[in-house]
Amino acid sequence: MKIKPSMIPLLGVMAIALAGHANAQEQVVKIGHTGPLSGANAFAGKDNENGVRLAIEELNAKKIMVAGKVLKFELQSEDDQCDAKSGVSAAQKLVDGGVKYVMGPYCSGVAIPASRVYSEGGAMMSTVGTNPKVTQGGYKNLFRIIAGDNQIGSSMAVYAAKVLKVKKVAVIDDRTAFGQGVADEFLKEAKTLGLTIVGQEYTTDKSVDFSSILTNLKAKQPEVIFFGGYAPQAAPLTRQMKQLAIPAKLLGGDTLCSPEMGKLAADAVNDTVFCAQGGSILEKATDGPAFKAKYKKRFNLDADAYAASFYDQTLFIGQAMQKANSTDPNKVGAEIYKSSYKGVAGTYAYDEKGNMKQAPVTVFTFKNALPVPLASY
Repeated sequence: MKIKPSMIPLLGVMAIALAGHANAQEQVVKIGHTGPLSGANAFAGKDNENGVRLAIEELNAKKIMVAGKVLKFELQSEDDQCDAKSGVSAAQKLVDGGVKYVMGPYCSGVAIPASRVYSEGGAMMSTVGTNPKVTQGGYKNLFRIIAGDNQIGSSMAVYAAKVLKVKKVAVIDDRTAFGQGVADEFLKEAKTLGLTIVGQEYTTDKSVDFSSILTNLKAKQPEVIFFGGYAPQAAPLTRQMKQLAIPAKLLGGDTLCSPEMGKLAADAVNDTVFCAQGGSILEKATDGPAFKAKYKKRFNLDADAYAASFYDQTLFIGQAMQKANSTDPNKVGAEIYKSSYKGVAGTYAYDEKGNMKQAPVTVFTFKNALPVPLASY
């Protein structure tokens, strides 16, 4: 068709109208993330954020259609500093910004108070906070995407008794919601198994000098010391155990199953630190090696403890939006509760409280200052 000069203005109007129509067919869905992006645990917060980011990039590449519109996912990440007050402020900021899907928090001490803010704001929360109280608030659309303390803590007690075959154990916890929770579960199972608790000590999540605690425990000759706390404290604790010639193994939860332990404590961790982490062995999972390679290529870093879990849950949410044909958290949540998703780190299916129905746990030790999986249970 020959275009007459008089038709040009009309064509311009049509082009603008068509562009507007195309834009109208796109719907932005904000995915929030909250975790420690500064401070001693920033390595974990950034790892979790990267897992979410990788999933969002894949969802956007798929151009998912929901209710006739292409979904465009956008990440909004907030630093909760692994601190309850900061975490509640971060939660309120996300809710006030219209975010309806939040990945995090990392720390149980943040997850517990923040869960109320997200519930009141109508947002879905997917967390790795392992303290049992995280899912006991009665809030819907709250999911724990890994094993809880009851599984992690008790599995290490079983490992101490049945695999390491020890009789005398000691416990140190940092008094955080996570540290105390996982230590309590270890103690409970250890007593059930007939292990002797020779000492119980307390510290904080800011401490770096454990000499007095360790000197006290050394006299009691524990074969295993269970530490309820985070890697920035567990690493100097391990070094100081070596310096004091304490031959005990150091056991802990998922927060110790991080390459950060090796970076901070070097070869002191080798064959000394044993930890349990939610999820199966990525190297042996069907898509595990491919995920690790993809993560490395994208961020020039090795994936840490829970990048795969956050990646999986973000993709599960995208799948649930498609099935529900909605971005309403209540409709998407209802779809998640009744369905399941086979991800990289496991199969995600939740009970009515938001706990995983079958959450695998993997026990690690360290070789060459790096975590090495021993077995999944």
